[in-house]
Amino acid sequence: MRRRPPLVILILATGALLLLVLPVIGLLERAPWSQLGHELAASDVRTALRLSLVTSLSAAALALVLGAPLAWVLARVDFRGKTLVRALALLPLVLPPVVGGVALLFALGRNGFVGSWLARAGVTLPFTTAGAVVAELFVALPFAVITVEAGVRALDERLEEAAATLGAGPWLTLRRVVLPALAPSLAAAGALCWARALGEFGATITFAGNLPGRTQTLPLAVYLELQQRPGVAVLLSLVLLALSIAVLFLMRGRWLSPRPGSR
Repeated sequence: MRRRPPLVILILATGALLLLVLPVIGLLERAPWSQLGHELAASDVRTALRLSLVTSLSAAALALVLGAPLAWVLARVDFRGKTLVRALALLPLVLPPVVGGVALLFALGRNGFVGSWLARAGVTLPFTTAGAVVAELFVALPFAVITVEAGVRALDERLEEAAATLGAGPWLTLRRVVLPALAPSLAAAGALCWARALGEFGATITFAGNLPGRTQTLPLAVYLELQQRPGVAVLLSLVLLALSIAVLFLMRGRWLSPRPGSR
């Protein structure tokens, strides 16, 4: 039998919900709906949207390619300094994005300790589209690590042992047993990485700048338009809001639905 929570809990919970809902209502209320089609069809808006999709999807794919192996190592391999490695892998979760952008600039910029080598090889990252991908990758990578690591820890190692007993090698076991079992975690990690990369602002503007057609993604366009055309900024914000809701909808079975026995 469910018992009614104390009144103070209900009041605080309602306050938390209002804090989350009221800004969204304010955004919807101020949106110039009659101009929606016209403004979204503008060339600068379409360019920012296309660039955002390219950079965020690229960053999400790279986050999975790099983050999944790191997650596997953290979940399955014991080594000295493992706690430090995990802390470094998750550091961008708590690091202010602008600080991350500054760190990337000093590491991968023309005069950075790695960027100077890249520059001599003809590779330049700051203030380029590739630089925007790197900035988004930096902030999105921890989501791949933490999500896939949880999935790896939940795997039943007896399935891998059974595959090995039947003569399957490491690669065949990975392809036929491990990856299918990890598919939900990989999908969740990809969605989270994409959403985080799509909404990235601080690291991108610091490391890649705000160059239309090259590094001006949707969040940067919102910031610029808010000073010049507030209505367009609201519409672009609605696009980001809709994409965020879509990610939550796709992940509803993993995070949003009550688990058996949670009632």
